[in-house]
Amino acid sequence: MKNAFNAILRLLVKVALHGYFKKIIVEGKENIPENRPVILVANHQNALLDPLLLATHTHLKPWFLTRAAVFVNPFISKVLNYIRMLPVYRVRDGFSTIQQNHQTFETTFEVLRANGTVVIFAEGSHSLTRNLRPLSKGFTRMAFGLKEKSPQLEPVIFPVSIGFSAHKRSGSTVRITFGKAIPVDMPHSQSGKLTKSVEKALKSMMVDLPDEGYPETLQTLLDHRVDLTSKSEVEGFLTHGKVNHPIKESSSLINKMMKIFHFPLYWIWLWIRPKVEDEVFTGTWKFLIGFGLALVWYLILMLLAVSTSLGSWALAFLIMAWLTLWKNTNPQE
Repeated sequence: MKNAFNAILRLLVKVALHGYFKKIIVEGKENIPENRPVILVANHQNALLDPLLLATHTHLKPWFLTRAAVFVNPFISKVLNYIRMLPVYRVRDGFSTIQQNHQTFETTFEVLRANGTVVIFAEGSHSLTRNLRPLSKGFTRMAFGLKEKSPQLEPVIFPVSIGFSAHKRSGSTVRITFGKAIPVDMPHSQSGKLTKSVEKALKSMMVDLPDEGYPETLQTLLDHRVDLTSKSEVEGFLTHGKVNHPIKESSSLINKMMKIFHFPLYWIWLWIRPKVEDEVFTGTWKFLIGFGLALVWYLILMLLAVSTSLGSWALAFLIMAWLTLWKNTNPQE
């Protein structure tokens, strides 16, 4: 029952993601490991959208390690576990909670022993900045812990990068790049070497702007319409000042029209927006509103079109809603 539910949910979320984003580019799918314990390590820039993209664009059916703060409510905790999320307790959650990580790691070992996949956002937090922050040691602890308990297994670390043209806006582009699996073939004493290998792999795939002069560099890239999801395009411009494939400017008119023809959803977002304390969750909330209510809105318009005197107006409104959603193209920020 749980597997069937997750399969249906992944399909629905995948369809919704392709409605929310204008383009989802997936690179390196041939690198996805088969029949191995996989610890997937990814960068983390966009709150819930990151795990949703990873869950729906691989066949690995992963489990996710998630900050424990969201598991406080018992009902929410059960729901999150049902959709394959496990709590990770950090020092900031209180020293008394750290011991609870033992059960989480035991569960991940069970998943990995069955050649399953566990996803870790190893930076330990999310951020809208387009660079890689220092990696925590959680994934190396998991890898070596598994080898200690089950020496016959051959786990791999699977680096994956996720980049967004605009973290907080719909109609944007996201690029998922799967790197080559890194075998855990060194002794535990060399865990630092494994961390550096994963860090090097992630930096080789993702846009990694330097902290020094970051706002100015980002603005220059935006001004020259460089594809912010493409490492080769960004590095080519920063090195040679050349833009090979400039991004077309997005239409503010289309964006405004989309808000008009989806006005109930837009009003809900305007009501929620002041309550969003962490701007990294902006895209997440917009997606969840659309995922939960866009279909309801379209059904209401269909009912009005076929069963009321507003038929032609409702049908025109519905068609315009679909057209503006389709035409809402590729903003960058």
